[in-house]
Amino acid sequence: MMQPRVSSSDNVKELAQARGSAYLQPRASHRLFLKIILPVLALAGGFSVFAMYFTRLQIGFPVVGTSFQPCVEDTGGLEQWIRPPSDLMHSMSDEELLWRASWVPQVKRYPFKRVPKLAFMFLTRGPLPLSPLWERYFRGNEGRYSVYLHTQPSYKANFTSNSVFYRRQIPSKVSEWGQMSMCDAEKRLLANALLDLSNERFILLSESCIPLSNFNITYQYLMKSKYSFIGVYDDPGPYGRGRYNPNMAPEVNLEQWRKGSQWFEVNRKLAVTIVKDTTYYQKFERFCRPHCYVDEHYFPTMLTIESAHRLANRSVTWVDWSRGGAHPATFGRSDISEAFLKRIHDGQNCSYNDNHSSLCFLFARKFAPSSVEPLLELAPALLGFGL
Repeated sequence: MMQPRVSSSDNVKELAQARGSAYLQPRASHRLFLKIILPVLALAGGFSVFAMYFTRLQIGFPVVGTSFQPCVEDTGGLEQWIRPPSDLMHSMSDEELLWRASWVPQVKRYPFKRVPKLAFMFLTRGPLPLSPLWERYFRGNEGRYSVYLHTQPSYKANFTSNSVFYRRQIPSKVSEWGQMSMCDAEKRLLANALLDLSNERFILLSESCIPLSNFNITYQYLMKSKYSFIGVYDDPGPYGRGRYNPNMAPEVNLEQWRKGSQWFEVNRKLAVTIVKDTTYYQKFERFCRPHCYVDEHYFPTMLTIESAHRLANRSVTWVDWSRGGAHPATFGRSDISEAFLKRIHDGQNCSYNDNHSSLCFLFARKFAPSSVEPLLELAPALLGFGL
């Protein structure tokens, strides 16, 4: 009969050592596994962070320094809403631009220190031969004006970096005198200028315009005005009501048809009224042709219907029609003299804020490129700037 085995202390010790080695072997294997897998995981994690960082850069999300926070988006503060565009050559279509420019804050009080600015909008074919005169006009008034250039699309300006016109071109399209494309260009200028919330008054000028007073007089005159300045009148003749098309009713009736100067100055409220319009635009685009000269009727008629009480019914840009013809007189070097400039200033009589005024014109046209040198010489004494 076999006796049951009784384990000795040595046997017990051997059994314990055997069991211990059985537990130690897997733990050693786990260490080896961790030594291999942890570096791989660290490398993969680093690659994921880099990939997310690079992706954010590609799609335009801001990444500041090296402290990347993948789960926290930078919503930005007020600055991103009130800062004017740093580059005027955006990629928006006209439809997108007009929509964006028509945004109007519903709270009247601005939550930041706002310095109202004059927006000078130059509608030109290309070069600005009178730019040296304008450079002197703007000098020392930084922060109180903005400049915008609408040129033919093919024109590339070459102003130096210290010029007020440097990089002030906006995305432009071909515009033709008397056509709806001219009004499109004017709306394009207004819309781009409206993107700067500090622009309060908007002045349409051509390459042949000159200032008649120093900047401070212009600034105070426009900022304190209760009205916007656009020439509006009812012309009963063939070049006024004679251009009216009955198909424009009921939006525009014959009694509402108006004519006026293309060169206007409007406040911010009316600038928004112009860029947001689609109702009157469609009527003028379809029925103010072929010899209607839509740029003389569209804005004067629309603003008379919508906001007649906000109009001064006159322009602040002087022109000379005394020579007759379809265009006003053009003045060159031989025309510019002290007597000539005094004649423009003297004898003015108009209404300003419902009171009599002898200061009626702030700008004048048309001036040829040859006029710039004598104008620069006379500007300090007769125009009040350029010393």
